[in-house]
Amino acid sequence: MDNNLDSVLDMYLFEANSLLEQLDDILLRAESEQAFDKECIDEIFRIMHTIKGSSAMMQFNSIMTISHKVEDLFYYIRENGVNHRYNEQLVNLVFKFTDFIKGEITKIEEGQELEENLEAFEAEITGFLNKISGAVPESDSSDVFEEAAMTQSATAIVFEEQEELAAAPGDSYAIKIIFDDNIGMENLRAYLLVNQLRETGIDFAYKPENVESISDTAQEIIKNGFFVYINDKESLNAAVGVVREALNVKSYTVIEYGSEANHADVNEDVKEKNDKAVQASKEQTKTVKTDNGSRHSKQSLITVNLSKLDKLVNIVGELVIAESMVSSDNEIKRLNSESFTKSTRQMRKLTDELQDIVMSLRMVPVSGIFQKMKRIVRDMGKELNKDVELILEGEDTEIDKTIVDGISDPIMHLVRNAMDHGIESEKERIDAGKDRQGTIRLSASNTGGEIHITVEDDGKGFDPQKILAKAKSKDMLTKPESEYTPKEIYQFIMLPGFSTNEAVTEYSGRGVGMDVVKSNVEKVGGTVVLDSREGAGTVITFKIPLTLTIVAGMQVVVGESEFIIPIKNIQQSFKTSEKEIIHNTDGSEMILIREKCYPIVRINEYFNINTDVSSIEDGILILVEAGDNSLCLFVDKIIGEQQVVVKPLPPILTKYNLKESGISGCSILGDGSINLILDIGNIIESI
Repeated sequence: MDNNLDSVLDMYLFEANSLLEQLDDILLRAESEQAFDKECIDEIFRIMHTIKGSSAMMQFNSIMTISHKVEDLFYYIRENGVNHRYNEQLVNLVFKFTDFIKGEITKIEEGQELEENLEAFEAEITGFLNKISGAVPESDSSDVFEEAAMTQSATAIVFEEQEELAAAPGDSYAIKIIFDDNIGMENLRAYLLVNQLRETGIDFAYKPENVESISDTAQEIIKNGFFVYINDKESLNAAVGVVREALNVKSYTVIEYGSEANHADVNEDVKEKNDKAVQASKEQTKTVKTDNGSRHSKQSLITVNLSKLDKLVNIVGELVIAESMVSSDNEIKRLNSESFTKSTRQMRKLTDELQDIVMSLRMVPVSGIFQKMKRIVRDMGKELNKDVELILEGEDTEIDKTIVDGISDPIMHLVRNAMDHGIESEKERIDAGKDRQGTIRLSASNTGGEIHITVEDDGKGFDPQKILAKAKSKDMLTKPESEYTPKEIYQFIMLPGFSTNEAVTEYSGRGVGMDVVKSNVEKVGGTVVLDSREGAGTVITFKIPLTLTIVAGMQVVVGESEFIIPIKNIQQSFKTSEKEIIHNTDGSEMILIREKCYPIVRINEYFNINTDVSSIEDGILILVEAGDNSLCLFVDKIIGEQQVVVKPLPPILTKYNLKESGISGCSILGDGSINLILDIGNIIESI
């Protein structure tokens, strides 16, 4: 497949997935309101019509066929209405077929063959249509709707079998549209424009027709232009507004027909004469407006392939390293040039700004993930007979696209767990004095250095004693049971294969797969914090970085080794004296800071590094935090703050599980040295 077709396929997949997400929201709203209002019906009809047309153009017949059938169903409902007693069945039916379409789209993405046997699906839709209509024979339903659509002059829907409308005598205006040169797939551009015009609700016709299903129309559009025919001034103004804002439109010309003008002759004029000649021929036509080049000021959004952004981020990362190499070069430093120092400061400022802009390009709101959870809660609520309200907060919070993809499955797992084993049955909740309706709260917030995503439920919570007993039976305890705090007990849930469930259900239970949740969150540089109160509910929080690529870090030295500590983990650094140190009986050290004791971890001992700095007074302490925990790191000295490009560890080192040992990655600095990046969260957990 060439690049042009690749881009068209990407556009198709993006549009189809976006429309299906919108459709899920519409159906959930209709279900909660227990009614399909006119707006819902019109929107569902429009979505299915768009998916049908674009799928026909791409020759994805299974999706085209099913979406066409659902479109027919909603055409009938739009014209005749539907009894409210069928609302729930209608919602379930449409959900079933949108899930089918989603499955087909997944097959397209994975290069698999699409479903060919659609008779059962078509029969189910036809059967429901017969039920709500009570009169339409099953074998004739499709033809009836096609015929009805063509005879409704008040609608702007143009079906495949519709007759030529370009020569209709009632048309008073035409808009001739020229697309950008060599843009490719001009018929697709025309079809997208037609869909935008339909959304305005105006009556219009267009030529060439069947642009969504006949690719050869692209050549006709290139040669003659694309024409939209309209019969009143108000509709013309609305159409011009759409065309003016449409993407890839090079120019457009509005043509007004005189009362004596022959429509066919005008079409020939438009094809054969240039715009100035048409404007001069006022006896039959007059050109109202020609707009060339206005598209350059109207286009405010574009879609960019993520791989291109990844390349841009990598280049900016290398630029940061190159800038650091120049500014730290010893020979250049010896020049002691004031002008060079000034230039490097300006260079650093510009690279920092460029870095911020590039990072912002990858930021997307978490609303996409959050909205998908509505469907999960709805389906599981019906399956488990549980009444649960899903509350979403902070949907506009933005995060790196790569991180969003990495945390989507963990969030889904937690929501399913909360529905299956967190929220009690209605009877259990009433017996416990709770509201019969359970609540799951999904929230996101930006704390400055990181994003917090929380899944909270008001269910039964965890039973610490049950967890501890299970851990004991698996020989996981490393100290007496009485010495474990609740938070330490909850950490057992994150271990592979740990579960307190006594029965296997269709849905993953609490504990099953929580190690995978933890692993996936840690892959994107995050940590998992779990808290629970028995009988009151559970709160699980993901603390994740805004981005993974370039971070601000503090460079420190221990012996002959250099490390980077992420700035977001650092609270303060300070010198101290031996008399301030508290020595425990087990040989560990602590220090009192603002009336709170913190353990001290000597990095040279932690990583078994030789160093001449052993006295606490000769080195420096750095107070760091991760989640709700803090400690002090003892290092030889601090070099200074660095903007570092995070590089993954070489694959050969993965077998040593360095992530669990407190190393999250590495970075190449300007002098060519490689610094390991410390994972503060894992260091804290390991002590």
